[in-house]
Amino acid sequence: MITVLDLYHVLTAVVPLYVAMGLAYASVKWWQIFTPDQCSGINRFVALFAVPLLSFHFISTNDPYSMNFHFIAADTLQKLILLTVLSIWAKTSSKGSLEWTITLFSLSTLPNTLVMGIPLLKGMYGAFSGSLMVQIVVLQCIIWYTLLLFLFEYRGARLLISEQFPDNAASIVSFKVDSDIASLDGREPLQAEAEVGEDGKLHVIVRKSASSRSEIFSRKSLTPRASNLTNVEIYSLQSSRNPTPRESSFNHNDFFSLVSNDEESGGHGGTKLNGLLSPMVGKKKVNGSDGATKDLHMFVWSSSASPVSENTTAGVRDVCNEFSFRNQERDGGHGEKQGSDTMAEHNVKDGVKDVKAVAMPAASVMTRLILIMVWRKLIRNPNTYSSLIGLIWSLVSFRWGTEMPAIIARSISILSDAGLGMAMFSLGLFMALQPKMIACGNSVAAFSMAVRFIVGPVVMAVASYVVGLRGVLLHVAIVQAALPQGIVPFVFAKEYNVHPKILSTGVIFGMLIALPITLVYYILLGL
Repeated sequence: MITVLDLYHVLTAVVPLYVAMGLAYASVKWWQIFTPDQCSGINRFVALFAVPLLSFHFISTNDPYSMNFHFIAADTLQKLILLTVLSIWAKTSSKGSLEWTITLFSLSTLPNTLVMGIPLLKGMYGAFSGSLMVQIVVLQCIIWYTLLLFLFEYRGARLLISEQFPDNAASIVSFKVDSDIASLDGREPLQAEAEVGEDGKLHVIVRKSASSRSEIFSRKSLTPRASNLTNVEIYSLQSSRNPTPRESSFNHNDFFSLVSNDEESGGHGGTKLNGLLSPMVGKKKVNGSDGATKDLHMFVWSSSASPVSENTTAGVRDVCNEFSFRNQERDGGHGEKQGSDTMAEHNVKDGVKDVKAVAMPAASVMTRLILIMVWRKLIRNPNTYSSLIGLIWSLVSFRWGTEMPAIIARSISILSDAGLGMAMFSLGLFMALQPKMIACGNSVAAFSMAVRFIVGPVVMAVASYVVGLRGVLLHVAIVQAALPQGIVPFVFAKEYNVHPKILSTGVIFGMLIALPITLVYYILLGL
């Protein structure tokens, strides 16, 4: 039975987090202490140092040899169940799509375990639950966020190929991507140069367009930026002070700005179309060339749906108008917003190619392309290094009893101690900079909250029961599944422009209602 003292211990662990978030919100929204540029500086510190070192601290001090494999199995099974169901739905339903599979998977299975889960579960169930949360954090950073990146890059590759090679995609036998391209997220125009061999097969080279290169070169004399660090427990959003619709969502006014000058997209990209991949130059079909000789064809690809623009063009209804799943990848007409939050869109225009009808290159070719892009994202991410180094150190230290040198340990401790509070402070800054708490409309927000706080815990309860979790372990598994939305999925959703408003609402509104919801679960499970 849950006592008043138990509830007090929970509130003691969690309320200070909300105090930090509330102070940040008030500092920007009411007191106007911080400007967006100053918020960007705070968030960059959190992104580059505080949170990665916080992650390193938790992982390096957790004994990997005492991991609870039943608990890990339950968490893994929950994710696999939902991913399988969503994949089948996307394949078999006319309303299914890869975009919605990614979004619903993120909403239902990837909570904010590092920042919110560890202190909350420690307050509820004691120190042992904190160790369980660290195990979940390790799996999230190393496996599940990498899988999420894989899905996003797969989507980007499909859109690139189907747009530039609608009739010849199956003939592509190799891709070579220039080293200065970190992602196929479509935020900057890319050239696809196709060399046709004598056998009729295509060898594609993907590089930045000439306009993108000149723009980047002209900015190299400006203030240098950090690399594209996305897989951290922080995120980036466009400041309302920057009205340029094609500017990268990770510029100097961005919230949780994480991208270098070399990887920002400038104010280029051709005619703004809401939601399509638009060729920057006239597209010349490869199969219209002389197949007996090698021929070079150049295409430029860019996501025309700016991931930062809050405006919609005529012909696209706002997300809150209707609530119905639309396969936006299938319905990729010029009047639509590809990968946007719009749940009801215009019907596909005549003459627009059905993306799913385009034959893709061989699986080995696609896999190699996607793995290259995922690797480039991971090596630019500080949390990748902090998680792996922390795991390696924990394996060594708990195996042979090695202690970290006091100077290094103290240096890490000073910054990691600030990580939790600064992460919540940054979240408060993010909330204050948004024009709306609920950006995706009330009906969509209600649906996303149901997925986050009902579907996820219910499937976790089933998975936990299947693997044999009982008692307190079962309670911990269910409550951790009811934590608020993780921030990393929102980072990716914003960067790849796949329902960013839904994930933004999940982070902001979910954080506000998470405490009472988790307390309800805690009380009900304790009866």
